[in-house]
Amino acid sequence: MSEANASPSGVGTAPGADPLEWQFLQCFGERTPGEEIQEADIISAVEFDQTGQHLATGDRGGRVVLFERIASQPRPTGIDQRAASPASRLSSFEYRYLTEFQSHEPEFDYLKSLEIEEKINKVRWSSTSSGARLLLSTNDKTIKLWKVFDKKVTSLTNFNVDDSQHTWSIAAGGGTAAPVKSKLALMTQQKLQLPLRMPKITSVETILAAKCRRSYANAHTYHINSVSISSDQETFISSDDLRINLWHLDVTDQSFNVVDIKPPNMEDLTEVITSAEFHPKQCNVFAFSSSKGCIRLADMRNSALCDKHSKAFEETEPQGSRSFFSEIISSISDLKFSRDGRYLLSRDYMTIKLWDINMEAQPVHVFPVHEQLRGRLCDLYENDCIFDKFDCCISGKGDYVATGSYSNFFRVIGRNNGSDALLEASRDPLRKRIATPKTASRFSLGRGSQAKQRAGTPASDPDAIQYDFSSKLLHLAWHPEANVIAAAASNSLYMYCTR
Repeated sequence: MSEANASPSGVGTAPGADPLEWQFLQCFGERTPGEEIQEADIISAVEFDQTGQHLATGDRGGRVVLFERIASQPRPTGIDQRAASPASRLSSFEYRYLTEFQSHEPEFDYLKSLEIEEKINKVRWSSTSSGARLLLSTNDKTIKLWKVFDKKVTSLTNFNVDDSQHTWSIAAGGGTAAPVKSKLALMTQQKLQLPLRMPKITSVETILAAKCRRSYANAHTYHINSVSISSDQETFISSDDLRINLWHLDVTDQSFNVVDIKPPNMEDLTEVITSAEFHPKQCNVFAFSSSKGCIRLADMRNSALCDKHSKAFEETEPQGSRSFFSEIISSISDLKFSRDGRYLLSRDYMTIKLWDINMEAQPVHVFPVHEQLRGRLCDLYENDCIFDKFDCCISGKGDYVATGSYSNFFRVIGRNNGSDALLEASRDPLRKRIATPKTASRFSLGRGSQAKQRAGTPASDPDAIQYDFSSKLLHLAWHPEANVIAAAASNSLYMYCTR
């Protein structure tokens, strides 16, 4: 990835204040028109660390790319400002490319005759008192703990050798090697007449190196869909379709099964686990979601096996409204705690729901995202778009939520002021995508959404917007302290901030 442009941080907005005004901040790995995108370069995970100092992305090629926040540098006058946003003049910091490393390689399970992709499913940062950069990355089967550190490389000169002498020569025509007097032999022959010289250090260069500290493998029968580190930074959980395992960061050969929903007879299976997340304040509490749209809160102090949850959050469906697609669209694809641990944010195909952990009866807010597609579920089922898994994120203060959509759009919704901004992952996030007959999708964004829109946003004229279902913004993350969003559109990472 290469940095295309840089700009500032966002500024927090108090509850009930005016809707946020978003603008372009930075772009890494921007595509050129007509550029062919390699499958391995498509971003599959995005994550800020706990302070927002670092940002990590994972891709389908098994690579992890790191970015670091730095103080913004003043831009010289007269340079090409084609891509610069107005925010660049007000910048307090920006992100720069730090390093990248190959986290996972493709593997083959010979016992099951199954190929294991190198695709990174999740990336999670671990904070340490020493300030070391540690992060967990996982593909379908193996979790790895990586340490990124500064490594010093020294260059030496002034050796006790004469570079003009040759040691060996290879005979022409593939013959045997004809030895020529080596440097040691020459020095011996000359009775060590050369003076003894001490090597000298000419330069010391500091580079970033990544080292796999630990690998946690062979604990999941099914594909790993999430990992989450506890607030004590000593343990983490990993979940697949039927089980959740608890690990200690220092122990690689043993894990504890804390949730197991596998029935004795697999024909009786009615739901699978889709996501799991530790509570940000309490290291004994975690939540996990299911394909039935239910969120369960588990407390490891109650029982070693948390099959019996302490709380369950599920919205009951009105009688007579169920259809063939009901369970598919109610499946939760992502789950996030608010930073204070008070709220749970969940994303299913049609909506985002915000739950108060003290109120199980119903969500505090339900924000429609794809309500206008409800009449197109048959078509979405045929092209498999109905199974797309979108991430969700919540601002540090908990007053805004965001999630992705099609045509590289993402929505930022204010839970207190009712604002709903539809933005595009491009250098001009507020431009309207007016489809022509040649490029228009057969699905359009109709008038089903009742959310309020700011004047001038793309959703101000819904009939003019067309969805491109080949462009999906699945992954995004919100800075923990500022109004900055990192959104992954294919192989490009776009960042946005508020004015």
